[in-house]
Amino acid sequence: MLTCIIQYQIDPTKREHFAQYAQNWGQAIPRCGADLIGYYAPCEGSTTLAYGIYNVDSLADYEQYRKRLSNDPLGKENYEFAQKEKFLLREDRTFLKQVSFPHSELIKP
Repeated sequence: MLTCIIQYQIDPTKREHFAQYAQNWGQAIPRCGADLIGYYAPCEGSTTLAYGIYNVDSLADYEQYRKRLSNDPLGKENYEFAQKEKFLLREDRTFLKQVSFPHSELIKP
């Protein structure tokens, strides 16, 4: 299992655009085969950093998921929305694998 963390730099004057973008991905990403953990917008501190986090089984599965997403009607619409409104200033993806487990999973009654 891989976790993809997308770090976005967003225009802080267009946070409502990012919120709509995130809500759209909340529908399209699971439909296209990734396990969406969530999208996170600035609250305190930085006003420009936002994140999208989801899981895929492997890089090969990620490639198939990306193909499905690019053909998904809402996916296409969301890409176009971001291009038109220009609220995303930068987007970086990092793939991580979990190497530890939450403390609660280690303690068995």
